[in-house]
Amino acid sequence: MRLLVGLGVTVLGLCAGLGWYLAPLEPNILALQFAYTPRAFAAVIHVWPAEHLARYRAHLPVDGLLLLAYGTWGYLFASRNVLWKHLGGVSRWVGIWALPLAAACDAVEDGLHWWLTEVPRFDLPLPYLLAGFSASLKWIMALAFLAAILYAISRAPED
Repeated sequence: MRLLVGLGVTVLGLCAGLGWYLAPLEPNILALQFAYTPRAFAAVIHVWPAEHLARYRAHLPVDGLLLLAYGTWGYLFASRNVLWKHLGGVSRWVGIWALPLAAACDAVEDGLHWWLTEVPRFDLPLPYLLAGFSASLKWIMALAFLAAILYAISRAPED
């Protein structure tokens, strides 16, 4: 239980810290996450001054810690919490694996963004598409986890 609480506090702290650190970026990082083409990606990073691009790149290692923390927390929460014990099949699977899969997609996105922001690579459209697709899957998996929690709560036996 202590590990679960510690990871939860870590996730919240890292989210708050990264949110504060990245707040000056305009357009915000969601615009970059959903940039599926070199043109859309360039439309974001060319608006940022050099220090904002450096700020974005500097956040990526910390985001790596965050994705490890939330992926682990999600797995442990869903596999050990009594809320999930009465569920089976797809609902239980989604609950257990949604956040670890989101973290894996986040890692792919971060790796590609690290590489794509190092030097211009606008002649290679596939990495931009993969980064945007990974970001989309990350958010879909995070929302699926939330939906699984709500479903589990709605199906919990009354005591």
